[in-house]
Amino acid sequence: MTKSAGSTLPAKIDEEYYQISEEILSSFPKFRPPVDLFRFKEEALTLIPLIRKGQRLTNEQVEEVHALCLAGNLFVSRSDHPIYSEHMVKQLDLVLQDSNLKESEVADICMRALIMRHEAFAEQPVRPVFDPLYKDIMVFTEILWQDRHRIKLFMRRLLRDYSLSKHAFNSLIVGTWLLLRVMEGGELRRRDLDRAALAFFLQDIGMAKIPAFILNKPGSLKAEELEKVVLHPTVSYKIMQKLDLAFDELTQTSMEHHERLDGTGYPQKSKGQQISRIGRIAAIADSFAAMITKRPYAEAKEPTQAAQELAADHKRYDGQLTGFLAAALLTGAVS
Repeated sequence: MTKSAGSTLPAKIDEEYYQISEEILSSFPKFRPPVDLFRFKEEALTLIPLIRKGQRLTNEQVEEVHALCLAGNLFVSRSDHPIYSEHMVKQLDLVLQDSNLKESEVADICMRALIMRHEAFAEQPVRPVFDPLYKDIMVFTEILWQDRHRIKLFMRRLLRDYSLSKHAFNSLIVGTWLLLRVMEGGELRRRDLDRAALAFFLQDIGMAKIPAFILNKPGSLKAEELEKVVLHPTVSYKIMQKLDLAFDELTQTSMEHHERLDGTGYPQKSKGQQISRIGRIAAIADSFAAMITKRPYAEAKEPTQAAQELAADHKRYDGQLTGFLAAALLTGAVS
C-alpha cells in the first residue's frame, strides 16, 4: 500500500480494499464514480462509506474525493472487483498504475483486454482498431519487461475453448514463453520483445476472412474449402501490409507458422534453415494452441500430451523448442 508515511493499515483493510491512485480516480467519470468509495478514518483505523456507486457528486464532493485520494485515504472494496477490473479491461494501461492489484488480477485483466482487442480487430482490421490493440500489447510486454517470470502467470491461463481470438491469446503466450526461454541469459532488446509479441498475436488474423461454415465443419474439407484455409497465412501478411506493418517478425510469423522443417507445410513449402527462428516458434505456438482446444473436428488434448506429441514430431518441428515446452509442462515449471 502507499498509505501516508509511517501509518500501517490493518490486515483486514489491506486484504478487502483497494487504495485508489490519482491515475485510477481520474479515469473514472468525474461526477459519477462506478464503484462505492470509502474514506479511511485514521484515528479509528477503519474505513467508512463515502460515496455510493452511481451517485451524482456535487462539485464540493468531487474536490473532497480528489483531496482524499491525494492523501492516500480513498479506497474501493474488493467486492467491486468485477466493476473495477472491467473498467481496466477497457483502459489496460491502468494496471501499470495500480500497485494494489495482485499479479493474478493483472494477468486476468490483461487476458480479457487482449481478447477483446483481437475480436474487434478481426472484425474490422483497420488502423483505428489496430492502434488500441497495439497499445495493449505494449502493456503486456511492459509487464514482462519488468519481470519476465510473470509469463508463468499467463501460461497458467491458457484457454481450452476455441475462438480465433482465444487462439491468438494462446499463441501469443506460448510463443512469448518460448522466445523468453530461448533468450534466457541472452540479450533480448525491448523492441524485439514488442515486435515478437505483436507478431505471435496477429499471425493467424487471416483466418478471420475464412467463412465460419468452413472453420466449424466437423468433417473433411472439400478442395475449394481447403484452398481458402491454406491461403490464410498470405491473407494475414496482406492485412499487415495494408497497415504498413510488414516488419520481419510479422512477416515471418504470418508466412511461416504453418511451414514445417521437412517441407510438408504451407504456403511456400519452406524447409529446414529456410524457416526463421521466430517462424519455428510461431509454428509450435500455433499447433500447441490448436491441440489444447476443443474444435468441431477434434477433441482438446491435455497440454502435457500435446507438448509430448510435438516433441516426438522432430521431423516437422524444432526439437529443441518442443523439448523446452514438453519439459516445462511435465515438470510443472510453468504451473
